[in-house]
Amino acid sequence: MKTIGLIGGMSFESTAVYYRMINEAVRERRGALHSAEIVLHSVDFQGIVDLQKAGRWDLAGERLGAVAKGLENAGATCALICTNTMHLVADAVQAAIEVPVINIIDETARALKAAGKERPLLLATRYTMEQGFYAERMADRGITIIVPDADDRTTVHDVIFQELCAGKVLDSSRDKLLAIVEKAKLAGADSVILGCTEICLILDPAVLPLPGFDSTAIHAEAAVDFALGESVGASKMIAA
Repeated sequence: MKTIGLIGGMSFESTAVYYRMINEAVRERRGALHSAEIVLHSVDFQGIVDLQKAGRWDLAGERLGAVAKGLENAGATCALICTNTMHLVADAVQAAIEVPVINIIDETARALKAAGKERPLLLATRYTMEQGFYAERMADRGITIIVPDADDRTTVHDVIFQELCAGKVLDSSRDKLLAIVEKAKLAGADSVILGCTEICLILDPAVLPLPGFDSTAIHAEAAVDFALGESVGASKMIAA
């Protein structure tokens, strides 16, 4: 079994989900009391948020690159950035290490393509929905990303940062997110990406108005595929 490196803490709420999902998947595949070989570095999220707000993605990339190097030195044979937003600096992280960064956008795109979906709604932080890095990488893979309108983007962003990252899961916010999905369905979206690693805390991809793709689950499954040298595929983490 290869050792998985996790760059976590962004937020720790979703990092805990990664840890559980990866270990559960290893136990399911290997049986008995098997669990994953993991090296985890959990950063202080506030420092990263401050860099995001200041637009200092260069410094954020340096910070996460240094964390990734530490994971590599500790024996990790791959690295996962346990957040969609910070894949904005994925290239900088990859440049800092020799082992591969398993990219959450690429894995989600693979799952979408396997399911024949090409026009997904993206629910994510404002940075992920607006900075362009996510949509551009998806476009390179033949997928057209749909984002909510400006007011709805603010709603999604606020639910993520003010509630989910703080451990708050509110029914009223779930209703708002479901309404956004319904609106996108009417506008021609054929699926929805839970494109923030905290959104799985409030939305179940199995009970959405559109087929749901949980990026956290897809990413975790890809890490297990890599660690075990298997090719089960991220597409199993789709809810029709």
